[in-house]
This record gives sequence, structure tokens and C-alpha cells, in this order.
Amino acid sequence: MRGKHTVEKIGGSSMSRFEEVMRNVLIGGRSGAGLYQRIFVVSAYGGVTNALLSDKKTGEPGVYASFAQGDPAWEERLERVRALLKDYNRRFEHLGLARQEADEFVDERVEGVRTCLQDLIRVRSFGHLYPENYLPATQELLSAVGEAHSAFNTVAILRAQGIQALFVDLSRWKETEILPLDEVILRAFRGIDLQTTLPIVTGYVKCDVGIMSSFERGYSEITFSKIAALTNAREGIIHKEYHLSTGDPVLVGLDRVEVIGNTNFDIADQMSDMNMEAIHSRAAKEMQQRNIPIRVKNAFDPLHPGTVIENGFVEPEPIVDMICGREDIVSVEVYDAEMVGQGGYDYRLMRPFAELGVSYIAKNTNANTITHYVPSKSPNLGACLERIRAEFPEARVQEAKVAIVSVLGSNLGDSGFLAIATTALASAGIEVLGMNYSTRRVNMQFIVPRDQFNDAQLALHRAFVEEWPPANSLPAGRKE
Repeated sequence: MRGKHTVEKIGGSSMSRFEEVMRNVLIGGRSGAGLYQRIFVVSAYGGVTNALLSDKKTGEPGVYASFAQGDPAWEERLERVRALLKDYNRRFEHLGLARQEADEFVDERVEGVRTCLQDLIRVRSFGHLYPENYLPATQELLSAVGEAHSAFNTVAILRAQGIQALFVDLSRWKETEILPLDEVILRAFRGIDLQTTLPIVTGYVKCDVGIMSSFERGYSEITFSKIAALTNAREGIIHKEYHLSTGDPVLVGLDRVEVIGNTNFDIADQMSDMNMEAIHSRAAKEMQQRNIPIRVKNAFDPLHPGTVIENGFVEPEPIVDMICGREDIVSVEVYDAEMVGQGGYDYRLMRPFAELGVSYIAKNTNANTITHYVPSKSPNLGACLERIRAEFPEARVQEAKVAIVSVLGSNLGDSGFLAIATTALASAGIEVLGMNYSTRRVNMQFIVPRDQFNDAQLALHRAFVEEWPPANSLPAGRKE
């Protein structure tokens, strides 16, 4: 039977503005029983996971990256993490956070990590421990620190406000029993009365699969999804810094984008492929199967209902949900005159991709050319290209830096959409290097030069949102 509660996730950028989050989301005008029947999964404060691992955008090494490279600067970087965590403690002291207790929590975790890493170095010096044996576990250990800190602080502040908050530490600090992911969550929630208790849960879970190794930086959304599914939540809610909108509000402008309002899990998958991160694609699957809707809200616009992602929703009229894209793409073009009419060529070409774990975002083919569009930071991409050149010596293999811009919608059913898109791009002087538009009509993809990535998004957003509907054309309008 469906539960009465919600499972809600708060992202790192929002957590950094904790006073507003507490006012808008955690409390949000509620009192008494209205504060409960909710479970919150929290991310680390902004910048903390970057400092622990490595900067997601710039690649600047954090503690883990330095340690993995054998750079002794990892200890200095760990001290920077300690200072950053304590700075957050200082920033939230006025909300009722007991500063000394919070700083002691930081010191315990940081010193525990330092001791572990120093011990690993000592064991490694004897030559019987190899990087593949200990680096994955090291990454897991460091990943856990940020969410444990933010969850601990959240509970302390809420208790100071008279709320019965409970710290649910799924990072299982110093626990040695290794359990499956589902079992960790089921044990943690056994006996919690959601009518009288507000659980604040770490986004990181220590379990048998290595959640960071398996899901990378999207692991907190896996935790959110698993908790929602295993507790049979009424709804999952993701609180973000911005609304889920028709375009990037930073690029397009808050005054030009529109809130999507409703969409489906198919479109959420397309967004995930474009790194929009409405929700991790693998996290959404279990909630989709359990028919649990996901609501994406702006943590700083609490009265707005946000966007609901649910099974079976299709726009009543043809309309675009979102313009988005990726500029971290490399095109891998294989031209071979012998390809024409040769059965199995594509299959043989895909083997290096599959065996080296290189996935692609899009693909174009013609009689003698196959082009895959691959994220530039894909591990083993270089090795994959070497194998292709070795196994297809007569082929010409070329790579280039490009970007993909996508037009997404649950009902792009009118052929006029393609004409509008290509006209908009041509009018803006955008060079289209390739395109994909499948018969399912949920995603039009345009391959463009990287230096035209932003301009292409602006041109398409202007055509499909700001100037929509076009005069004497398709009857459509955004939902309210």
C-alpha cells in the first residue's frame, strides 16, 4: 500500500543556503504533525565534494585525486576540507548549531580519514598492495564525509528549533559489516515512526557495491530513489537551485525561461543523457517501475508546484519541453570505402567501444561513414581509438571537438518542428555538422561546433519558447 510520506532530496548548492532552505523547505510554515511524514536526503554543502575528490568542472585535484596520484599534498588538501567544513559550522551557528559539537564531529571524521590514508601508504610501501585494491575504497571513504557533515548539522539545527529530527547516517562510520544497498536502507528505517520523527539521511550509503564507484557523483539520487521505492513513498521531491525549465536559466535568463510543469520519465532520460541531472537515469528507473511520481521544485520558490515527472504523461499539443545540450563531446568518424554493403561492419566497429566501456551519446551513419559522439572525458577513449585504427587499418579515423544541442518534448509529433529548428539555426549562423531525429519524435539532436554551443541553444529557445507559437503555424501553448 502506498505510504503517506514523501522522500525529498536537497542538492548541494541549495544546502549552502541553509537558512533559506530551512525556512522554505524543511519548515516551510509547518508546525506540529505537519512537520513530519517526510524523509530528507541531503547532499554535501557546495564545494565540499569537489574538495574531497576533484573539481567536477575544472578537474582541479581534491584529496582523493592527490592521494591517487601519490602526491603528498593530499594531507594539505585534507586540512583545507577541515577548514571548509568548520567554516560552514561557523556560518550556521546563529541558527542554533552548537559550534563546538559540530567542530568535534568534523575533527573525528577528518582525523579518521587521515589515519586510514596514512596506514594505506605504510602498507603500500611494502609492495603487496596495488592501487586497484585500495583506491576504490579510498574514494568511497572520502565521498562519505560531506553528506555526513551536512546531515549532522541539519539535525542539530532542527532540534534547536524544537523539531524531532533524527540523524540517519547511511555512511555507517566505522561499521565493518558489509551489506547490500537495500538491506542498509531497510535496517536504517526499521522502527522509525514517520508520524513523529523527521529523518535526515546522508546521500552517501556504505554498501557492498561501492555506491560512488557504481554511480559516480549521482549517488545521492540513487539513495533518494532507493529510499522512496523501499518505503513506498507517496511522491519523491527534488529541491534544486532553479526550476526545471525550458532552458538553462543562467544562459537564457530567468525572465525568458518557463517552468516545464509536467513531463514523463522518457523525457527525464533524455535530460539525463544531456547531463541536465533532473534525476540520475538509473535512479528514476525504480521509481518509474513503482509508479512513484517525482516532483522537481525550486527550493527558493516554495509556493510554486514545480515540475512533475510521471508515467504516461504526454503533452496534449505538440510543444517543446526543454532546450539543452552538452559541449563535452568528441566525434569519432570512421570512413571506409569497403564499408558499403558489408554486413556486420557496424557490429565489429562497436566491439572496442563495448569492451573498453566507452558509451556514446549519438550516432550518424551513411554508406561509407559511421560517426559516434562520445563524452570527451570517457575513460579509455584513447585506447578505444587505438584499437579501431589497429583493427580497421584501411579506414580513415578522425576525431573532432563538437557539441550536441537537443530539443526535447513529449509530443514533437508535427513535421514542422524540424523545419522551425533548422531555420532558427541557419538564421543565427549556426553550422549544423550532423543531426538525429528518430521516429519516436521526443528528441531532435543537432551536432554543432563547440564555439557555437551557447548560440545554438539561444536560437532554438527563442524559436520554440520565447516566440512560440509561430504565426499561422502549429496551435500550441505552454501549460500553466
